[in-house]
Amino acid sequence: MRICELKQKEVINICTCRTLGCPVDVEFDCESGCITAIVVPGPGSFCFCFWGPASEYVIPWNCIRQIGDDIILVEIDEKHCCKKD
Repeated sequence: MRICELKQKEVINICTCRTLGCPVDVEFDCESGCITAIVVPGPGSFCFCFWGPASEYVIPWNCIRQIGDDIILVEIDEKHCCKKD
């Protein structure tokens, strides 16, 4: 799977059954080349460009439960995964 394909999938938190949006970026380990997290615009963000209070969900790769054709199921505590710049 390519990153551009990953960015077209909707992220859903299975703990709250809430849609978080679509990934806009990934984090990876430079040494291993493995993806370590996906980044999704946080609450109040619109298309990652027009931010009010800057925030994003950084979802560790090990919190991803399943990647389907159209969705990515994650299991996270949204309060702890939301980073503010």
